[in-house]
Amino acid sequence: MSKIEVDAITEQSGTTLTTGGGAGKTVVVDATTVTLGRCGGTVALASGASQSGFGRTGTVDWQTTPKTATFTAVSGEGYFANTTGSAFNMNLPAGVAGAIVSVADYAETFDSNNLTIVPNGTDKIGSLNQNAVLSTEGQSVTLVYVDSTQGWINTMDSTSNVRGAPLFVTATGGTITTCGNDKIHTFTGPGTFTVTQVASCAANNIVSHVVLAGGGGGGVDRGGGGGAGGFREVKNPATPYTASPLDGYPSAPNRVTVTATAFPVTVGAGGAIGVPLSGSGGPGGNGNPSVFGGITSTGGGGGKTSNSPQGAGNGGSGGGGAGSGSTTAGTGNTPPVSPPQGNKGGDSADGSPFASGAGGGGAGAAAANANLPSGASPAGGAGVATSITGSSVTRAGGGGATGKNPTAASAGGSGGGGTAETGSNGAAGTVNTGGGGGSSCTALGGL
Repeated sequence: MSKIEVDAITEQSGTTLTTGGGAGKTVVVDATTVTLGRCGGTVALASGASQSGFGRTGTVDWQTTPKTATFTAVSGEGYFANTTGSAFNMNLPAGVAGAIVSVADYAETFDSNNLTIVPNGTDKIGSLNQNAVLSTEGQSVTLVYVDSTQGWINTMDSTSNVRGAPLFVTATGGTITTCGNDKIHTFTGPGTFTVTQVASCAANNIVSHVVLAGGGGGGVDRGGGGGAGGFREVKNPATPYTASPLDGYPSAPNRVTVTATAFPVTVGAGGAIGVPLSGSGGPGGNGNPSVFGGITSTGGGGGKTSNSPQGAGNGGSGGGGAGSGSTTAGTGNTPPVSPPQGNKGGDSADGSPFASGAGGGGAGAAAANANLPSGASPAGGAGVATSITGSSVTRAGGGGATGKNPTAASAGGSGGGGTAETGSNGAAGTVNTGGGGGSSCTALGGL
């Protein structure tokens, strides 16, 4: 036997140093401490080579390309099974003591499309030569082969289904716009607000909202203006916008806390026009209610038509009285909620030489009563402003009214109330604002 002892081996040329004699040769490094590689370097096994003597630590090497069809597992590997398309099988390798395999639900679909684990030949899973079915959403398992008695034993089973959650609610429905971190869903007709993911912060699941009903229609012939549709708002303190004075957040029943489900949305239309006495006469029609998440805003009351036996309508805001025979206006905030969803319309006045109708109530203020000496018809009640859409917009103004005085026609209240006209058609409330309609010889409805 020959022995050569050296202090160091240094490569003489090139970038590769080969130690050993090739196939069939063994290189033995005998020392108390063996250091392989250098700081920042890489120690790798050659392609196709295998290791022994290092042992396993009870973990697997996860394969990051998800499996979508039946496959055979390899010991030492973990897999993500994507059963979105259909159920399939994972075939286990032949059982050898210490073999280990893991699998996890990639898309949270094991509950709808199972993953079946199939043992090799006569191997067992938990003492039985039977398939194991994973059917729990988000499930992951790790199987270790122990012996022929028990076969594969599950050593780690997770059904905690840990998933990242957004800070804010994720939803669909309506016309969606963005303001900062907020998504604004605007409905101008019936629809569905569908929450697909709740917020990770529970406080953010209370959604800010404005529910605005249709305005009432204006009356005819010195008629009263239509009342504004009911206006109800809740502003979550976490939402950075300026709410109206009617913010109902302090009262818990006004709040809507969403879950991952569908919330139907009803958007009320404006009230119908009043009918002149020649056609059996009648006041403007009440607006229709709007509903979201158990919150209902009542439609605005219709304005009274002169000489009609029917009074002004009650509603979110009340319709105005008509100027032929002093009449009391419709009441607002009907049915009552807190904060109030609207206000009373104005009372009319009748006397020589003038008679005057009064405007409909608005969300922000009641309409003023008519003025007998001048026959003046006061404007509809003012609406309220909110910035929930990203900029300040005033909504829910009461409709204007007309009188016998040719100059008595009045404007609608700020926020969409229709303008009244003497001897011509009054203006409807501005579209999608909940404003009451203005009165005239031929009244128009609210919007």
